[in-house]
Amino acid sequence: MGTPFFRVENLTKRFGGLIAVNNVSFELRRDEIVGIIGPNGAGKTTILRLITKILRPDSGSVVFNGEEISGLKPWDVVNRGIAGTFQNTRPFRHLPIIANVMVPCLNPRSQHRGEWVKRIEAKAMDALEFVGISDLALEPASALSQGDLKRLEVARAIASEPELLLLDEPLGGLSPTEAGLLVKSIRRLHKGGRFGRLHSEGPAVLMIEHKLKELMSIADRVIVINYGEKIADGPPAEVVKDARVIEAYLGTEHAAA
Repeated sequence: MGTPFFRVENLTKRFGGLIAVNNVSFELRRDEIVGIIGPNGAGKTTILRLITKILRPDSGSVVFNGEEISGLKPWDVVNRGIAGTFQNTRPFRHLPIIANVMVPCLNPRSQHRGEWVKRIEAKAMDALEFVGISDLALEPASALSQGDLKRLEVARAIASEPELLLLDEPLGGLSPTEAGLLVKSIRRLHKGGRFGRLHSEGPAVLMIEHKLKELMSIADRVIVINYGEKIADGPPAEVVKDARVIEAYLGTEHAAA
């Protein structure tokens, strides 16, 4: 089953009088895909931003591969082996999308992981093929649809060959067919698929997603956040039956029913 190689301990973040994340703790094993769900504004994205050090926690710690990383800069977190995507895509809009993916290929972590990574353009194209948009490689990022921008974000993240991949609503803006294909790609990457060929296993995945059908099809475990607090953590089939989860999504009246 593996042992936890990543854990969040008592993570708390306040914005003025608002407690966005309240004493949240959880663990991930290397062999897991874990989903984070919850109503809008529950604090899910804030948790990912605390992990990647875009935001600093008021208290609590983040431990990765046995190392406390709370004091690191965002680029140091990437070089340790954590990469992610976010809801609001921010590509280099006037550059071709292949150039957007070549940028993360230049980070120190990627450049020390084998001879093939020296072929940066080939590696970038490999990432674009993995998410299904290699045919658009020479198009400027500004020409992409919102769905394709989400796939570009995933390609940029996996180009750094992370051990932990954080995904914030990667299926947003995708059609059901596109979402299904990306879910298959994420699963294949996690299992050590074609893009992860340097590893015996792919990255662990921590994934926020509102498309619950797709998320439940891929997640080994689901964490539920509501009002900044963790209210459930377990296998998808158990979590969806939890009265606290039903109440968080549907309200007290429906939960009682």
